[in-house]
Amino acid sequence: MTERKPPDMSFTSWVDQQIHEATERGAFDNLPGAGKPLPRQGGTTDAWLRDYLRREGVSAEELLPTPLRLRKEIERLTGTVHELASEQQVRELVAELNRQIDQWRRIPLGPPVFLPRVDEETMVARWREGRPGRPQERSEASAPAVPARPADRNGGEPGTRRSRWWRRFGRPGRG
Repeated sequence: MTERKPPDMSFTSWVDQQIHEATERGAFDNLPGAGKPLPRQGGTTDAWLRDYLRREGVSAEELLPTPLRLRKEIERLTGTVHELASEQQVRELVAELNRQIDQWRRIPLGPPVFLPRVDEETMVARWREGRPGRPQERSEASAPAVPARPADRNGGEPGTRRSRWWRRFGRPGRG
């Protein structure tokens, strides 16, 4: 339909002529869904979007907000880390994922969502455990890493208590 409408012809008759010529050429033969009823949309407003994504081959994960997409990547890496070929590959993937997490933390878009960094040593330990045919040594490096307990809210080591300044010097306003 690259030709222009002649000036002496009405738009409606020109469109009808184009459709008639295309029908004669067979342009409408063997179309997908020909002779089938139209699909029901199910009353949802996003059915057209899901259908479009399916037709275009785009995954719905690409439409997720950044923190949710990164969380899915963390879960996927956790489940498939044993399939990687080398420890270096595990470390590179974790480093790239942590780089993306740090980048999102610097300038978060949308509501603030806590997104923890991936512990490289934990992933390497999971990779070592999942290696078939290798004897498992239980050393500190290959044992599953337990997340370190955070420092207590006073800033000291876990399990220790730092005295508050007013306990040392008396509460303000009290003689």
